Amino acid sequence: MQIALVEPYCTGSHAAWATEYAAHSRHEVELFTLAGRNWKWRMHGGAVTLANRFLAAGNRPDLILATDMLDLTTFLALTRPLSDGCPSAIYFHENQLTYPWSPGDPDPGQQRDLHYAFINYVSALAADAVLFNSRYHMESFLGELPGFLKRFPDAVDLATVPAIARKCRVLPLGLDLKKLEPFRSEARPDQEAPLVLWNHRWEYDKAPEEFFEALYQLDEEGVEFRVAVLGESFGRAPAVFKQARERLGARVAQWGYQESFGAYAHWLWRADILPVTSRQEFFGASVVQALYCGCQALLPDRLAYPEHVPNGSVEAVLYRDDESLVDRLRTLLTGSEATRENLGGHVARYDWERMAPVYDDFFSALVGGEGGVVPEIALR
Repeated sequence: MQIALVEPYCTGSHAAWATEYAAHSRHEVELFTLAGRNWKWRMHGGAVTLANRFLAAGNRPDLILATDMLDLTTFLALTRPLSDGCPSAIYFHENQLTYPWSPGDPDPGQQRDLHYAFINYVSALAADAVLFNSRYHMESFLGELPGFLKRFPDAVDLATVPAIARKCRVLPLGLDLKKLEPFRSEARPDQEAPLVLWNHRWEYDKAPEEFFEALYQLDEEGVEFRVAVLGESFGRAPAVFKQARERLGARVAQWGYQESFGAYAHWLWRADILPVTSRQEFFGASVVQALYCGCQALLPDRLAYPEHVPNGSVEAVLYRDDESLVDRLRTLLTGSEATRENLGGHVARYDWERMAPVYDDFFSALVGGEGGVVPEIALR
């Protein structure tokens, strides 16, 4: 089977997902991509450029697989000579309806923010299958749609919401977790203090202020710990990162983006505790990577995080909003190694070795099934 995978924002986790699925799939996957920058323009104009490339390639695929950064309606309209009658699926890494806006972005205040969510909405309407990387993501998107549509003046067809819901399925993110294995240490090196890890983007929605405030308090109490702050900064990182680098001083074991995957993996295997404070998470690839490497996580009992935790580990891994992160973190830092909850085996299910056949089987069933019927997804 031939799949045309269309990704206008090909960087980071988007790029990894597209290239890794293409590499692991039993199907023939052809990528049509644009560089991952200028995300708003990609959502507006990416469909035009990629439609031209698609037509120039001259092949009619069995399936068009797009991501949420594509205006699928425009793409399908412009590629009718090759796409007419071709099944399409859209994969939501994130969505612009429930993703929190940056405090520095002027669009919400000027009422220019609705169009990006509208692109997601009509793309979901146009697709034959609508796929989400977590159940939380799917339910939050569908839950917000009615209120979103009611913000428009008239001729709002609310019946489209259940119509979209019938096409929705949860298809977890595939990850190349086996790529971490060559950097595994036989034993964790002796350390003067437990190593606390941050391995997320340096952005506001990850709530770095709460993370560092917890460390400041424990630092003042004299609790022993070190910290490795990894992750990517995109030029306008919250000021708290600079402040934390200075304030935590000698406790910093590593700071900044790791240029090589090996260096990044090295710190994941060495880390002891991953306290997570994010305000937004539709899946959490960086968290899953750390869990795979045996890091003890403290995750908020909300967003997509509970989906990565087996029932028997909930109390040890998840913390409620009415609980103190500082108290939970202090207990882990001062407790014994026996308190570690290793979820590496549980999250290994996201490795492409298991997920690629799930993707392949679903797409085969979608193409070969009856029109208008979206098959169920059987996770392995």
